Amino acid sequence: MSTATSPHVSTEFATTYRDVLADRIDFEIAATKKVIAAIPDAKKDYRPAENSRTAWDLALHLATADVWFLNGIADRSFEWAGDPPKPANTPAELAPWYEKNVKAALARIRAMSPEQLVQPVPFFGIQNLPASMYLLWAHEHTVHHRGQLTTYLRPIGAKVPDIYGGSFDEPFTGA
Repeated sequence: MSTATSPHVSTEFATTYRDVLADRIDFEIAATKKVIAAIPDAKKDYRPAENSRTAWDLALHLATADVWFLNGIADRSFEWAGDPPKPANTPAELAPWYEKNVKAALARIRAMSPEQLVQPVPFFGIQNLPASMYLLWAHEHTVHHRGQLTTYLRPIGAKVPDIYGGSFDEPFTGA
């Protein structure tokens, strides 16, 4: 049981917070999918330093942890049973798996009642926040690891996709 205290939030705040962050997470899915798909299968073992994850390990972590974290919010329980089985063998297979499963987990969160959103959920004794408050953690996890992964792309000969308004490889078109 967690000894961390849980802040009080109203059901109205939790619902609005959920809606704002769920929309933001939903917006990020397309960019994350493009970054995962940009990894050339023949170069997925690339790592920028000896103690870095490979591009493939980082992509797997990003995809599976995002799904695990969102489902943990929806379940109002964060249980770690060890690394899940690999959901794919190539980046081309992982990208659609990620999109499908993150959207399904996000739909579960959108279906949560206001009472469920304010229910305190312990997180390994570190935090004990209302369920809705973990959505920012989920969003930040995605952005953090996707950013890491984008730095791998050019060294392995891949193009960096447009994430927030263009990149050298995929210029902003205003669309």
